[in-house]
Amino acid sequence: MILIDYIINLSMLSLMVSTPLVIRSYLNLNPLKQLRLGAGLYAGIVSAVLVGLSFQDQGYSYDIRYSVIILVFAYLGPGSGIITGSISLASRLMVSDNWFPAIVGWLVVMTVLVVIHKFTVHFQPVKKYMILLGSYIVTYIITVPIVFNVIRDNPMFHLQYLLFVAIGVLIGGLLIESYEKLYRIIKERKRMEQTLEESESKYRLIAENTSDLIMVMDKEHTISYFSPSHEVLLGYKVQELEKIEIWMLIHPDDVVIFRDTITKIMKNKESMPVEFRFQHINGEWMDFESRCMPVMNDAQSIEYIVIISRDISERKKSEEILLQSEKLSIVGELAAGVAHEIRNPLTTIKGFVQLYGKEDKSSEINNLLLSELERIETITSEMLSLGKPQAIQLNRANLCDLIDHTVEFLSPQANMKNMQFSRSYLGTDFFITCEKNQIKQVFLNIFKNAMEAMPKGGNIDIKLQKGMDGECIISVQDEGCGIPEELLPRLGEPFYTLKEKGTGLGLMICHKIIKQHNGTISYHSKLDNGTLVEVKLPLAN
Repeated sequence: MILIDYIINLSMLSLMVSTPLVIRSYLNLNPLKQLRLGAGLYAGIVSAVLVGLSFQDQGYSYDIRYSVIILVFAYLGPGSGIITGSISLASRLMVSDNWFPAIVGWLVVMTVLVVIHKFTVHFQPVKKYMILLGSYIVTYIITVPIVFNVIRDNPMFHLQYLLFVAIGVLIGGLLIESYEKLYRIIKERKRMEQTLEESESKYRLIAENTSDLIMVMDKEHTISYFSPSHEVLLGYKVQELEKIEIWMLIHPDDVVIFRDTITKIMKNKESMPVEFRFQHINGEWMDFESRCMPVMNDAQSIEYIVIISRDISERKKSEEILLQSEKLSIVGELAAGVAHEIRNPLTTIKGFVQLYGKEDKSSEINNLLLSELERIETITSEMLSLGKPQAIQLNRANLCDLIDHTVEFLSPQANMKNMQFSRSYLGTDFFITCEKNQIKQVFLNIFKNAMEAMPKGGNIDIKLQKGMDGECIISVQDEGCGIPEELLPRLGEPFYTLKEKGTGLGLMICHKIIKQHNGTISYHSKLDNGTLVEVKLPLAN
């Protein structure tokens, strides 16, 4: 019967220790040390229940309540241990008449446990409760059978009691340690989840707000991730891109280069750069510079390839402009040198032709020679203006007056060829800061090109209006044969011309002058629909 009583005590101890631990794991995972008062009171209730399950032998009550007290001392300290011990003592006095040995024994045990705890305060709980258990066993042996002479003739009874107290401590400690380990595991998992979530949030923030394109390609060359920047730069929605093969969006001339780069990365397991053209949703091709980086798995084989691409279209344009500028500089220097060398013999030839013309005034060949010599002289003057840095004297001028003077100068020639200039000024004050003669030269070149584009005559519309950001727009529309759209970007290049007897220098000089005045010049044209030239210049304050 005594064995059954101990087993019942151990079962109740296990149940009452594990129940709050399981409940607390669902409610709030706080460590036990933060619950000293509440845990001490609850442990006191557990010890009271164990006292209620005690059994009597020779007028004395026996139970395993000290298992609970030892565990409380080990995990919560002497404060909670004394609370638990006080409740257990009160419960013990209520069920037994032998108060003196119970009180004296309790005082001795509490004193020993407090002293031992002080010396083991820095020990781990498991080591601590094993030392406390050993101290309790020594104290019990000295006080109960020896000092109080309780059941001294039956040592097996005391051995059995101490064994079950030890079993109670071990079972309770095992349950608490399991909970503490579970608490640490769950806490660490939550910390890792939070860290992972924060890391994912940061990377998502970067990926979703960067202007670079980010793609993730798997081993089968399928794109598993497109950053939202694809929609901003290329116009495609991410859902649309997921349905399109990546090769369909790359320029046909660049597909082989892109495939070879991916193959080399798979083979060498090293990141590589590549440049290719991506098709915008409107059909235009955009230049991208990409860095392809392999992502390895645990087996050191490539799991993914991360492709980060940057739009370099503007950089390409800047490089072309720089190249064009260097080309213009070289051409200007070369043209100036050639023109200077041509001018000297040209002056001599022209002088002798004029002398010869005075003697033979009726010679048509002489007049033709003079006309061609004057044309050569005009070309050399244009070539000199390219290479010679000219001092610009800026003055305030009204564009209306400059356009009117240029039109008046060309009106006699226009009337002879059945051409009309129509002017539309949307305002009266279009003052700019400029070098008047240079701006007149620009208008003269543009108007003459418009006239030469209409050999059968026609109308030239000149429109002047204010634009955005304090600028004015001069639009010149002719009714000529027009220019193919693919040739428009080349207008203004040195020695590039669409005219049979042109030099390609006139528009280049116009571009140079407009650029010096912080303006821009652009062309819009289609075959058989005429040409529109737009010049934008900043208005004077």
